[in-house]
Amino acid sequence: MRLMSVHAHPDDESSKGAATMARYVNEGHRVRVVTCTGGERGSVLNPRLMGDPEVEGHLPEVRRREMAQAARALGVEHVWLGFVDSGLPEGEPLPPLPEGCFAMESMEVAVPPLVAQMREFRPHVLVTYNEQGGYPHPDHLMTHAVTMSAVDAAADALYRPELGEPWQVAKVYYDVTFGRGRLEALHSAIAEAGLDSPFTASLERRERDERTPTARIECANWFDARDVALRAHATQIDPDGFFFAVPRDIEKRAWPYEEFELARSTVPTREREDNLFEGIDPAAP
Repeated sequence: MRLMSVHAHPDDESSKGAATMARYVNEGHRVRVVTCTGGERGSVLNPRLMGDPEVEGHLPEVRRREMAQAARALGVEHVWLGFVDSGLPEGEPLPPLPEGCFAMESMEVAVPPLVAQMREFRPHVLVTYNEQGGYPHPDHLMTHAVTMSAVDAAADALYRPELGEPWQVAKVYYDVTFGRGRLEALHSAIAEAGLDSPFTASLERRERDERTPTARIECANWFDARDVALRAHATQIDPDGFFFAVPRDIEKRAWPYEEFELARSTVPTREREDNLFEGIDPAAP
C-alpha cells in the first residue's frame, strides 16, 4: 500500500504524523513525503544554533540536509516540490507576501507538480492539512488548497495527460496531531506525575476541540523514530523545548496514538478507524 503526506516546510513531516509513517514503513508499505517549499524564509529556532554564521548564512542548504536526515530516520521517500517559502508575515498591518513565494503562486502553476507526483506514486491514502492549514501560516493554507485541487486533477483523465495516467486517491485525511484529546490526556498524566505541564496555557485558550478525529493510529513503538527525525531538524527543533517536554514513558502510556480526520473517501469507512488503509483493496483499479 502507498501513503503520501504533503507538507509545507521541512520539519512539518516530523512534527505531524511521523510515527504513523514510520509504522507503515516498518510494516512494508511505501510512504512518500512531498515538501512544497524549502523553508528558505524560516528562522533558526534552536537557541543552541542562533547566531551561528555557518548556519544562518546557509540556512536553505542546512535545511535540505536536515530533511534528508529526517527522511532516513523515518524510512520514507522524499520529494521537494520546488516552491519558495512565503515566510510568516508579522506586524500591524501585516506586510504583503514576497513576490514569487509559494502562497502567491497561481493554482495553474502550483497544482501540476503535485499532480505529477500523485500520478507517478499512485497513493492509496493522502495526508495533509485542513482548510485552516493546521494553523494559519500562508504556506500551510496554500498547501491545503493545492493538495485538494491536485487530488481532483490527478483523477481527471482530461487534465494534463502528459503528467501521467490518471489516479484516484481513495482516502484523504487531515492531520490532527494537536487535538484537544491528546493535550488533555498528556496534561493529566503529567500532573499525576507531579510535573509541570507544557499544555496548561493551550488548554485554557481552547474551549472546545476544533476538529473531530476519525482515525486513531497506535504508534508508540515508533515515537523513537519520530524523535530522531525531529532532532534532525536541528535549526527548527530545540531538544530541550516543547516537543520534548513530555517524558516519553508518560507519553507512551497516556497517549500512544496519532490522530487524523477523514476528509474524503471513495470506500466505505467507520466512525473510528485504527488503520488509514482500512477499506481499501490494493488490487482494485
